[in-house]
Amino acid sequence: MFHAKDIMTKEVSTVRQDAKITDVIRLLAQKRITGVPVVSDDMRLLGVVTEKDILRTLRYDQNIKGKSAADLMTSEIISFDEHDSLMEVFESLVENEFRRVPILSEGILVGIVSRRDIIEFFSAKAAGSKTN
Repeated sequence: MFHAKDIMTKEVSTVRQDAKITDVIRLLAQKRITGVPVVSDDMRLLGVVTEKDILRTLRYDQNIKGKSAADLMTSEIISFDEHDSLMEVFESLVENEFRRVPILSEGILVGIVSRRDIIEFFSAKAAGSKTN
């Protein structure tokens, strides 16, 4: 059985809750990612800021210069432990709108699993199972 830790991306871009939202937008664009975890100094997960959070805010207020990650982040987040079954993570990504889930170890952010990670995992498995 595979676990979240087996396919998670370990090098995760993060921001603190006081990060300027303009810096968050720049990070998303530079890293070509669709969301970023918001963490405390000890890497505890506080929330996530996604492209959707930013667009939703811009719809009503295009002057976001004074806003921070804490102002826009979604704080009710589904996350998984690194030892949780990959199939649990898979099911969550199928059943919910979000594109990624944070992976924790004893409450500390240690990785992230995205839809793309799961697609690449199954692609590699399919390529490895082909016979000539």
